Amino acid sequence: MADAYPQRIVCLTEEPTEVLYAIGEAHRIVGISGFTVRPARARKEKPKVSAFTSAKIEEILRLEPDLAIGFSDLQADIAQALIKRGVEVWISNHRSVAGILAYVRRLGALVGAWEAADQYAQELEAHIARVREAAARLPQRPRVYFEEWDEPPITGIRWVCELIRIAGGEDVFPERAGCALARDRILADLQEVVRRAPDLIIGSWCGKKFRPERVAARPGWGAIPAVRDGELHEIKSPIILQPGPAALTDGIDALHAIIARWTSRGAPAEVGPGGENGTRAIPFG
Repeated sequence: MADAYPQRIVCLTEEPTEVLYAIGEAHRIVGISGFTVRPARARKEKPKVSAFTSAKIEEILRLEPDLAIGFSDLQADIAQALIKRGVEVWISNHRSVAGILAYVRRLGALVGAWEAADQYAQELEAHIARVREAAARLPQRPRVYFEEWDEPPITGIRWVCELIRIAGGEDVFPERAGCALARDRILADLQEVVRRAPDLIIGSWCGKKFRPERVAARPGWGAIPAVRDGELHEIKSPIILQPGPAALTDGIDALHAIIARWTSRGAPAEVGPGGENGTRAIPFG
């Protein structure tokens, strides 16, 4: 029955790599994304054959994959090129916390490891529940502006919006969470952030360093409580901007750590089950 499942998988994004390693199926992976950082051993063990919107098609074909796994419309051209060359492709398009958990289970079933994947998904669900319980004990819920890109400013990515709420905050642009495409989440009017007055600004600029001094210098933003109080923080993009296990573990922990510290206003705070992995406050001015 082993031959009934894919034996040679190319992972075009990090999420399937992290899941397959977690459920004991890493031996099936023959190629990974160059942006993969989790788990760290994958970068040493597997050839890197793709970026996010581009891929080394000929190198992938030389690996003789029986399945390539990618994510979202942004990888449509890669998927089309591989399909035209006879490779079976699965492009997922999940955008929510529930979608991430379902993805783990679907991927496990796809490789014949349903029970291991279901167990892993249950562990992720338990971690989310622990963060939710810790957040319920916080005395306040801050208003949070999360920025995934700066030029142009983009916000409202759905799973992050949901994780902010679970971690104890309120996303100031919840209505944008329904927009799957980044172009539909661009902020045309930066003064709208001023009007929504976030207590916290969290930046995760997909692959580049967050610059809080540039954010604080935007016209009129000095009136924002987060800027006034120096509450501008960075969460590294690998643990929050990919809809995979990282967001449900280190990502949500980083969000909760920032929110818990804000509620204490500088006093020592209980930051929840994950500590401060992947998050740092950045002085500016």
